[in-house]
Order: sequence, then structure tokens, then C-alpha cells
Amino acid sequence: MTSSPRSPQNHLIELLPSQAQQRLLKLCEPVELQLSEVLSEEGEPSAEIYFPVRGFISLIAAVDGHPGLEVGMVGREGMLGTQFALGQSRSPVRAVVQGAGSAWRVSAQRFRQELLDNPPLRRCLERYIYVSMNQLSASTACLRFHQITPRLARWLLMSQDRAHADGFHLTHEFLAYMLGVRRVGVTLAAGKLQRAGVISYRRGEIRVLERAALEACACSCYAQDCSRYAALL
Repeated sequence: MTSSPRSPQNHLIELLPSQAQQRLLKLCEPVELQLSEVLSEEGEPSAEIYFPVRGFISLIAAVDGHPGLEVGMVGREGMLGTQFALGQSRSPVRAVVQGAGSAWRVSAQRFRQELLDNPPLRRCLERYIYVSMNQLSASTACLRFHQITPRLARWLLMSQDRAHADGFHLTHEFLAYMLGVRRVGVTLAAGKLQRAGVISYRRGEIRVLERAALEACACSCYAQDCSRYAALL
């Protein structure tokens, strides 16, 4: 990880006043996020908090023994471990690295104390939690009412935003798992976007070819998520 304490590259940390930012970064260590690495398990106490710099983390909820469904995503715009700002240590979801990259990591014990000693950090996280609640409710409605192709376009845009790259590795199986649909549905949706020249997709490697066109294909949830985040953070 090439970031230095003077250039954190995580948006939540960058939002903090200089003194509060430096206080937090002194407690953090840079780490690499490995693809498919499990950072927390649903219902289990979390030992560490992550502020991603590059890459992204999927937040997955399991129901009745099913593999699970992605209910959120964390990249450089946010953090993993918001439950500590609410006085809780157990993770409400399973967190899995779906885009390898880097992050700042801090122990739960140190972070708890820093929340007490660093009011700007606490206020920033309160706003972020509110934004996350809004995005979660929007994602639930999106899953129920929007078709697969617009949802896939939205998910790819979110992934690109966090991966900071035009290309990334995503298999049909993984996309079906994340979107809560059958593989055949993902195949048809990805094929439609590829035929339109919006993306290229070969052997799990996806490349966004036309960002503006992909935004036009996405459901309205993507633009609304961006607007909510910008307005509050």
C-alpha cells in the first residue's frame, strides 16, 4: 500500500479535520485486502475495523441456510465496522473481499476508545451510518422491483467506483450470488450489455468500455445513491 498518513485516500478519513484525521491514522496500519478474504462473520464479534483505500468489500446476509445475498458494498467511500459507532461489536453481516486492494485497519479496542476521544470522527460516522441506512432501503426496493440488466449495470458501476479501474474479475456464478438470481439471468443480462458495446466479458474478466452508456443502462438507484452520499457526506 503506497498511501501515507498525509494521503489516506479513504473518503471518510479525508472528511475529518486535520487533527482528528491524524489521531485516527496513528492508530491504523496499512493492510492488503485479498480476494475472497472473509473479514467478519454474521453474528460474530469483529476484532478489527477497515477503511478501504482500493478494492471493495461485499456485505452478505444469509437466510435459512441459503448462500446469501449482497445487501451492501464498502469501498473507499466508507468503512467496515459501523456497528461500533452504535455500541455493538457483533457484525450484522458477513463481509467478504470481492475486489482486492488495500485498506487502513485499526483494532476494535483502539477504535472504541477513539470514538470517545474524537468527536469529529463520531459525527462523521453518524452521517455515514444514516447514508448506509438509506442505501440499504433503496437496495431492498431495487431487488424487488427492477429488472436484472439495470441492476447488473448498477452493480458494475458501484464496483468500478470502488475498484478504481475499468476492468475487474467477476464470474457469472459470483454475480448471480450477489444479485440473487440464477446464472442464466446473469448470462443474458451481461450478454445484452456486451452486445450493446457497453462492457466486454470474457472468462470472468469484465471491462467497462462505455461508462456513460453503462450509467444510462443502470436503474435510477445508482444516481440516487450517489446523490444521497454527496448531499450528506
